[in-house]
Amino acid sequence: MTTRLRNESPRPRNYTYNLTLRSLQVRLYTSHFLSTWNSRLFEFGAVLFLVSIYPATLLPMSVYALARNGRVIIFSPAVGSWIDQGNRLIVVRVSIIGPRLTVAASCVVILACMDKLCAVINIVAVERDWVVVIAEDNKAARRIMNARMRRIDLFCKLLGPLAISLINGASPIAAIWVTLGMNTLSISIEYICITRVFKMVPALQRPPTITDPEASGRDVGMPSSQYATGGRISCVKIPVVLLPTFCFSPSFSLSVLYFTILSFSGQMIAFLLFSGYDSIHVGITRTVSTILELSATWIASILTKKIGPVRGGIWFLCWQIAWLALGVIWFFGEDQGGRRVLAASGLVAGVVLSRIGLWGFDLCAQIIVQAEVDEDHRGAFSSLEASFQNLFELLSYAMTIIFSRPE
Repeated sequence: MTTRLRNESPRPRNYTYNLTLRSLQVRLYTSHFLSTWNSRLFEFGAVLFLVSIYPATLLPMSVYALARNGRVIIFSPAVGSWIDQGNRLIVVRVSIIGPRLTVAASCVVILACMDKLCAVINIVAVERDWVVVIAEDNKAARRIMNARMRRIDLFCKLLGPLAISLINGASPIAAIWVTLGMNTLSISIEYICITRVFKMVPALQRPPTITDPEASGRDVGMPSSQYATGGRISCVKIPVVLLPTFCFSPSFSLSVLYFTILSFSGQMIAFLLFSGYDSIHVGITRTVSTILELSATWIASILTKKIGPVRGGIWFLCWQIAWLALGVIWFFGEDQGGRRVLAASGLVAGVVLSRIGLWGFDLCAQIIVQAEVDEDHRGAFSSLEASFQNLFELLSYAMTIIFSRPE
């Protein structure tokens, strides 16, 4: 026994650290998975529910999307300041409890417009702040965590819509009950996991500093007195000082890409249902799209490591534009011949292949922003990005309100 013990190789010194880091990441990814899963499930389910009630028009779905995006545009700047100055744990707890309760309530009454705003809070707080703090100055670790968080999002985007479309195909009422049950059951798990992550990372517990003396009324670098209570969302205003930086950043380019109907958003889903697809076919098509989007996270990780995020982002943009152009050319050529389903299918193929470029560019842009934006303005900058994304997305829904007839 003594000989065996002496011959055993001792555990490495960093064994405990690696075990703790693995435990932390499991909890972080579990909370993010449940949050993203419920958000994706409801996002796709709400479109199916509206289309089943109003099958011959895009108007109700567009008005609903307009209300959701408008709320995000109005309140995101104030939310960003709250994220920068508030207690990190309280901010994320609100982003967990808020959407679960609003989605559950929307299964009975119309409160669904709050879900997207709460989802923005969670994305900005966790993906743009917590990940950076946990990874510290380790660029490789940050790149890996970014890719994994994005894969979780895309995995939920893959299975969530497919699951709810299959259930909705059998019974819309059953789909509503499943949405209600999932949101109700996941609250406690998300809450416990994210609290544990907060307690395991001392850097997350440090209070933020106020670097704008005119806005805060205090000396530069003084801790926020609102930190203990989680901060307060004050006035709704655009952080004007960040606009010049934002407009010349990849975040603005990413925001402009949301001004389109060539994506698997509510407009295109409603159009495909009108063109002859059923909810199962739409779910399968979106599944194929998301598989390719998942591949973009691995491709982007390899590409940014070899040529950097700037050149990688340019490559992904060229890929996206090329496939969208081919899909549109096919669509107009076949649609003029009266082959509606074939025209829609060619357009879908172009959109599906273009998603590799979109999500690859998204990951490249996130890496650049995380490296360049100061910690004090991280929340405000990311919420400004969310506002512009929703503004351009809102404009796309405004077009389908004006041109609401699918044909």
